[in-house]
Amino acid sequence: MSPNLKDKVESTDSDKIFKELVGKIKGYNPNADIKLLDKAYSTAKKYHDNQFRKSGEPFIVHPLSVGMILADIELDQTSIAAAILHDVVEDTEYNLEKVTSEFGNSIARIINGVTKLDKLVFNTREEQQVSDIRKMIIAMSEDVRIIIVKLADRLHNMRTLSHLNKERRKDIAKETLEVYAPIAHRLGIYQIKSELEDLSFQYLQKKEYQKIKEMIDEKLKERKILVDEAIVLVKKELREINVDADISGRIKSYNSIYSKITEQNRKFEDIYDVIAIRIIVDDVKNCYTALGIIHSLWKPVPGRFKDFIANPKFNMYQSLHTTVIGLKGKPLEIQIRTYEMHKVAEYGIAAHYKYKEGGPKLSEFDKRVAWIRQVLDWQKELKDPQEYMESLKLDLFEEEVFIFTPKGRVMNLPKGATPIDFAYLVHTDIGHNALGAKINGVMVPIESTLDNGDIVEIIVSKSPKGPSRDWLNIVKTSRAKNKIRQWFSKEQRQETYTTGREIMLKILRKNSLSFKTVGGNLFEEVAKEMNFDKADTLFRSIGSHKVSAHHVFTKIIKNLNQTDDKKELTIDDIRKKETEKKKGSGINVKGMEEVLVTIAKCCNPVPGDKIVGYITRGKGISVHRIDCTNVNTLMSTENERFIEVNWDSKAPNKFNAEIQIEALNRTKLLRDITNVIGEYDLNILSAHTLKMDKAGHIKLRFLIEINNKYILKDVINNIMQIDSIYDVFRILPRK
Repeated sequence: MSPNLKDKVESTDSDKIFKELVGKIKGYNPNADIKLLDKAYSTAKKYHDNQFRKSGEPFIVHPLSVGMILADIELDQTSIAAAILHDVVEDTEYNLEKVTSEFGNSIARIINGVTKLDKLVFNTREEQQVSDIRKMIIAMSEDVRIIIVKLADRLHNMRTLSHLNKERRKDIAKETLEVYAPIAHRLGIYQIKSELEDLSFQYLQKKEYQKIKEMIDEKLKERKILVDEAIVLVKKELREINVDADISGRIKSYNSIYSKITEQNRKFEDIYDVIAIRIIVDDVKNCYTALGIIHSLWKPVPGRFKDFIANPKFNMYQSLHTTVIGLKGKPLEIQIRTYEMHKVAEYGIAAHYKYKEGGPKLSEFDKRVAWIRQVLDWQKELKDPQEYMESLKLDLFEEEVFIFTPKGRVMNLPKGATPIDFAYLVHTDIGHNALGAKINGVMVPIESTLDNGDIVEIIVSKSPKGPSRDWLNIVKTSRAKNKIRQWFSKEQRQETYTTGREIMLKILRKNSLSFKTVGGNLFEEVAKEMNFDKADTLFRSIGSHKVSAHHVFTKIIKNLNQTDDKKELTIDDIRKKETEKKKGSGINVKGMEEVLVTIAKCCNPVPGDKIVGYITRGKGISVHRIDCTNVNTLMSTENERFIEVNWDSKAPNKFNAEIQIEALNRTKLLRDITNVIGEYDLNILSAHTLKMDKAGHIKLRFLIEINNKYILKDVINNIMQIDSIYDVFRILPRK
């Protein structure tokens, strides 16, 4: 087992273990409420009496050992009391109400959160794993101590895993390596993360584990001599400039060494940090002073210096890392940090609780748990277990690079990230409309890989264009992948909706019907009859061929019949009504019948406009808007040729109206406009582009057949709702 692993508790004397636990807590929190801990222990001991684990030891040893792990990372007494009690609610008759009443809301909330993580049963292992993770993320957002207790619980179970059968051991070890260790890493709890990884490695790849152990043992003595000599030399140099420091050697975890060998295709001899030196000083200034001393003693290896003090990792880890060519030409990794940084590095998010019962400082705490809230945002949108696991692994496992915006803002991205990932991190719309990128002032392909310290500028399309499907194979971050998927999902929903409406409209037109004839409410009723939440969902189902449009049409006709109280209408009846509506000119001429009437093209009046008739020579009555410029001109010279006319409401007809649309151009803009016009079953007589500038601003004109100006107003209002359109108006004659 790795040298940094804690020795498991051998004793089954629970009183002795509890006494040791109290001593450890007093060591870092002299003011701890021992009465609270004693009460928790007495309660747990009483209710776990005569319960035993697979190993044969009394069950009470397990919760006490979990408490001991939490004391190792100096967690607060509330969490440790909850750890001692965490199994009583699930395994005994002692319920949550009693916990709340006797120990308070905070302890009850942690116990309830830990208990909930183990309860549901699922159809597949993948579903179970994803659901467990979802619950963990939600639990962390409520109180992050829930997951810290759960991690300690899993660690003690891993320490005693040998008592289970081989298949069960492998299942638990795999889950630990894939889920629990990465979460501990994300929360910055190195002590727990490192041991979880090594224990999982031991059970999953026993031969490889043993081989790594033998290689370390073989080289350990030789390397330790060199490290000890280096420590003596560094201590002497720092003492001479009055810098106090704790300096020690650190052996890298077995799993970490194995990962470097396999993933980076490196030899064991080439791994610099099998044993590293850790220097801990009082303040940040002395961190850089110590770094200067190190680099004056030995030559630094190019590209191996990392400043995680100026640029902390995602889990707020801070330290200076450098690799030098040390004694006898052997590479040596050195870490330099303050005492506070060391606590954060070892204890992670737990360092913000410690024994402060009032809770952590919000500014530091919020930075640490920001990723939890981010995961909460996108996990609601991902239903597929494989996609969820893929996104989570991207967030949990990747190492980081630090990228700068042109204004100097630092942004963290996973190693291997591209400018597309950067664009989506800045803003979703910038990601959707990214055309290219500049790295350090030089234009590069948008799929280029980013390196530490790069200054990235995104070139954005002036007209909205949307992402490319190919980007899904390029991007590294879960945020970018999810935003791209959402965009295409929305596009697909819109396309199936439009297709469904078009299929339905064709069937209606074949039977001399339209959406206006049938009415929107009737479609809503039919949708509900067919167990759809609304008509839009019904149209999408028609568009994706999940529902027959003819079946929907049959229901429409049936419902139309039921709305007529006098008789049951047939298709022929409905056609007849539509034909009757189309008869007549739509204009009444005072004192005249059977007269030729035409609508003037200069002003295109529609029902509802104020109109006047002009008696032409041989072409009947020409009908104009009262405010038409031609009318004003003619009235001054030929006033006697004007005649009173009005709209015939009993004989509605089609009239021409011209509208102008101004918008920011984008793909499928024309489709969206014609879809709205099509919903009213209106005919488009002409459409043309007036103007489009370099910025993508476009002006379009449509000549459409309309029944009256009130429908026209409704059409204009609905076109205005289309994305990227900023003005729509009817073209009227100039005065």
